[in-house]
Amino acid sequence: MLRPLPTWKKKRGIAFWSLVIAVALFVLRFVPGLGGHIGFLPWAALLVSIFASLPALFRWMRWRLLWKLRNRLFVTYALIGLTPVVLFGLLAGIAAYVLLGQFANFAATTVINAEQIGLSADTEALALHFQQELATQISSKGQPKIISIPPEVPAEAARITRFPGLEVGVYLDGKLQRLDLPAGHALTAIPTPPAWVQDHFRGLILSGNRIYFSAISRMPVGKHSVVVITGVQLDSQFLGQVVYGLGTLTVWPHVHFVSPQPPSGRTPRRFRANSVPPSVTAPVEPMNRPHLVIGKDKQDRNVGEVTGGALPKAATIFDFPITFPTFFDARDWSTGAWDKVLAQVTSRPSLLYQRLFQQSLLLGGGVRTALITTAVAFLFLELLAIFMASRLSRTITRSVSDLYHATREVDQGRLSYRIPVSRQDQLAALSRSFNAMSESLVRLLEQQKEKERMEGELEIAQEVQSNLFPSSDVRLEGLELHGLCRPARTVSGDYYDFLVLGDHALCMAIGDISGKGISAALLMAGLHSAVRAFSLGGNEMFGNKAFKSTGNGQPAASSMEVFQSPANLMRLLNLHLYSSTQAEKYATLFLANYDVASRVLRYSNGGQLPPLVLRADGSVLRLDKGGTVVGLLDDIFYDEGAIALQQGDLLVAYSDGVTEPENEFGDFGEARMVEIVHRNRHLPLPEITEQIMQALKDWIGAEEQPDDITLVLARQN
Repeated sequence: MLRPLPTWKKKRGIAFWSLVIAVALFVLRFVPGLGGHIGFLPWAALLVSIFASLPALFRWMRWRLLWKLRNRLFVTYALIGLTPVVLFGLLAGIAAYVLLGQFANFAATTVINAEQIGLSADTEALALHFQQELATQISSKGQPKIISIPPEVPAEAARITRFPGLEVGVYLDGKLQRLDLPAGHALTAIPTPPAWVQDHFRGLILSGNRIYFSAISRMPVGKHSVVVITGVQLDSQFLGQVVYGLGTLTVWPHVHFVSPQPPSGRTPRRFRANSVPPSVTAPVEPMNRPHLVIGKDKQDRNVGEVTGGALPKAATIFDFPITFPTFFDARDWSTGAWDKVLAQVTSRPSLLYQRLFQQSLLLGGGVRTALITTAVAFLFLELLAIFMASRLSRTITRSVSDLYHATREVDQGRLSYRIPVSRQDQLAALSRSFNAMSESLVRLLEQQKEKERMEGELEIAQEVQSNLFPSSDVRLEGLELHGLCRPARTVSGDYYDFLVLGDHALCMAIGDISGKGISAALLMAGLHSAVRAFSLGGNEMFGNKAFKSTGNGQPAASSMEVFQSPANLMRLLNLHLYSSTQAEKYATLFLANYDVASRVLRYSNGGQLPPLVLRADGSVLRLDKGGTVVGLLDDIFYDEGAIALQQGDLLVAYSDGVTEPENEFGDFGEARMVEIVHRNRHLPLPEITEQIMQALKDWIGAEEQPDDITLVLARQN
C-alpha cells in the first residue's frame, strides 16, 4: 500500500502540473479554431499554479534565502529603512498627483472662466450697440409703432465672432431678429430666453445632452427689450482652443449631477411675473435632492464624451500623464436648475510647471535647479547611508561567519584554531572570548586526560587494595569472622586483616591511617605488609619444627614472645612506622591473637576505638588495653589484654567512620550501633553488617560519606 505524500509535496505537484497545463493551454490558443474555445482557462491554471507554489516559495525563502545572517540583515534593513521611505514616497507621490491634478483642473477652470468673461463682455457690447440703435429710432420717430434691429453688425461689436462655431440669437420683444454675421457664424433660432434669465448670464448651459458655452444679455429700450444670446457648443475644436498648452479636456454632457443648491458664491434670482414671456406659463421647480442624470434623449443618444486638446510627448521619463476628474457648473436651459457636469483634465508635470511659472520663468528655473540639487543631495545621502549600512552589516556577518567557521573547526576536534581579530568592538571582543574559550578547552581537556589517567591509576590502586583485604569470610573451629571496608573515596586508609596461623590460631588486625586518599592508602599497604611480615614470619620461624635452637631443641621463649605477643608486635610495628614514614604520619591499630584450643583472645590496642564484646547475657566489654597510636613516637611500650570468649559472644571492631557520621540529630554513635547488633545478633554476620550499613546510609542521607567505614564482626560458636 502506497504511503500518502506529505502535504507540501502534494502542493508542489499541483503547482508543477498546473503550470504545465497553463503553458499547454497558452500554446493551444494560437491554434486556429481552438483559441476561441479555450477562453480564460490558461489564466485559471496559471493562478492555481501560483497559489499552490506559495507555501514552497515561502519555505524556500525561510530556509534557504533567509538562512544566512547577511540576507536576514538585508531584509531587516529593508523593512526598517526602506519601508518608511517607500511609504513616505508613496504618500508624497499620491499627494503630488492630487495636487498636480487639482492644479490642472484649476488651470482649465481658470481658462474657461476667462473665456466666459470675454464672451459675456462681447455679448454685453453687442447688446449695448443694439440698445443704442433702437434708442435712436425711438428718438427720431417719436415712439414708432414698429422698430427693427439693423442687420449690420458693427466692427467694434463683431469681435464676438472670434469664437469658432459661434451661434447668435437676437430677440426684440421676444421676436427673433435677422442679422448679417461674418462667414462661419450663423443666426440660429435659439429658443426664447427662459424665465430664469433676468438681465445677464454667463456660464455653461445644458440643453438635452449637449452643453454650450453661453452668455445672455438683456437691455431695456423704453417699453421694449432686446436680448442677445450667444453660445458655442463644447466640441473638440473649442475645447482644444480652451486648453491649448495644458493637455486634454474631456467632458461628458450626458453624465451630470442635479444639485438643489446653486454653486458657491451665486444666489438664484427671484422670478418676476412681468418678466415671464407669453410662451412660458410657469417656471419649472428645481429638484429637491441631488441625483445622477444620464441623457436618454432619442435625438441625442449618440452624444457621448467630448475631448479636446492634445497631450504632448513626455519631456523626461518622470513626465507621466496626470489625469484627474472635476465638475463644471452648468444650468439646465428649460428649468434653470444647477447641474454639475463630469469632466476630466489630462496633463503632464512639465506643462503644469510651465503654466505655474509662466509669469516668472527666471524664478521657475531657480526653483527647478534647487529641486534637482536637493534631489541629487538626497540621493547621495541615501547611497552613502546604504554604503555605510552595508559596511557595518558586513562586519557583523563576517564576525558571525568567523564564529560559525570556528565552531565547526572545534566540533571537528581542531581546538588549535583561532579566529583572526583586527577590530576593536564588541564583536571583536566576542571573537577574542571564543579564542580564550578554545584555549580553556585545550587546558580542560589536558586536565581531563590527566584526571582520567589518575582515575585509572586509582582504579588500579583500588583493585590492588581490595586484594589486600580478606577475600572471604573466615571460619575456624568455634569462631566465625566477617569484615567490611567501604572507602569514602576511591581508595581507603582503613585496614583490617585476618591471618589464619594453621589450625590452632588466628591473628586479627583493624586499623585507621591518618588522612585520606592515596597517601593513606599507601601507608595502609605498608602497615598491611608489616603486620603480615611480622605475624606470618614469626609463625613460620617458631611454628616450623625444622627450626630448632642449639640448646634443648625448642625456640627461645623470648624470641617467640616477640612475634606472638600482640603487645610486642605492636611495639615492632611502631618502630617500623616511626622510622619509615614522615613525622606527621601515624595509624591507630588493634591487634589480637586468638587461640582455638583455649578460646582466649589476646590483644593490644594502639589508639584504635576499643572493640566491643557483646556477651550472651547482654553485658558489654571494651577491649581498651594497649597504648598510644602507632608510628608517632619512638620506643613506646604497649600493654596487652586477654579475654576468654564464651559461646554466643559477639566481637564488634569498628573505625570512627561507623560512629562519627552526623546529621541534624547529631552523631550516629556507639549506642545506636550496639542496639542494632543486639537486635540482629541471631542473624548471620554478613546480614548484621548489612543492617548496620543501611542504618548508616539512612543516617547520612543524601550527603557524601564523610569517612572510611570499616567493620569487623567475630562470633564464638
